Amino acid sequence: MQLSTPHLLGIRDLTSDDISLILSTAEQFKEVLQRPVKKVPSLRDVTVVNLFYENSTRTRFSFELAEKRLSADTLNFSVSTSSAAKGETLLDTVKNILSMKVDMVVMRHSASGAPHFLAQHVPATIINAGDGINEHPTQALLDAFSIKEKTGKLKGVKVAIIGDIMHSRVAQSNIYLLKKMGAEVLVCGPPTLLPKYIRPAFDVHVTFSVREALEWCDVANVLRIQLERQNQVLFSSLREYHLAYGINRKLLDSLSKEIIIMHPGPINRGVELESDVADSRQSIILQQVENGVAVRMAVLYLLSGKRASS
Repeated sequence: MQLSTPHLLGIRDLTSDDISLILSTAEQFKEVLQRPVKKVPSLRDVTVVNLFYENSTRTRFSFELAEKRLSADTLNFSVSTSSAAKGETLLDTVKNILSMKVDMVVMRHSASGAPHFLAQHVPATIINAGDGINEHPTQALLDAFSIKEKTGKLKGVKVAIIGDIMHSRVAQSNIYLLKKMGAEVLVCGPPTLLPKYIRPAFDVHVTFSVREALEWCDVANVLRIQLERQNQVLFSSLREYHLAYGINRKLLDSLSKEIIIMHPGPINRGVELESDVADSRQSIILQQVENGVAVRMAVLYLLSGKRASS
């Protein structure tokens, strides 16, 4: 089986069969990662460049490790030490890199649509590692993998996405994926951080009450406040936000059921989550990080068109 698309630009472009194939392939690679020898030759002779125009820790390291586990040759691009810092355009940068016979480009960029632009102009396979406030497809895939691993299913699972929905590419990709796979989705946050179009455009439940969201859901995916993307004041202070929307142990203990806590990272401790929640047994945040490597291995392998060797 293979994916219906030659690139991974967003969850919007994937079918439910594509998603199922990626998740099932990730299960196989997670088994590989439990072995004493964690490396397989699946992407031997494939060259991948990690083109990150934005700061990243988890996503970049996860992709790098996934590529190394698959035996790919990797190049890491840093804007601050490249010709891009001298004014070179994105297209010229990538064309120069591709002239070195690169097969795949993993790209993170602050401009929404940058990976889509690149896919139209270069022959390499493009994987979107986050573009502006548009999408972050591999994060949504690893979140779905983690939910399925914990609950045994995606269909019918109630997932609340809480926080800065307006500026979050993670929220958008998660909504697309969860809806395609039959989950129920609720979004929660201050009115100023929820797009007015979200209910009709995405067919999701909406609430401004964090307690109501937590009582409703099986899984809470908590997002950080994206201060770097906000060009105006949308709430009074982080302290006020924490008082209204922060999740602490007392709040979780007062619920009528036990729920799963997720977070794409980095966590602003004491803002959206207290440490006694982030580090609790209900949290699967570290499992998300672990699963990210297997999911990205699956994406790289499936898009490479190679047959697995394990």
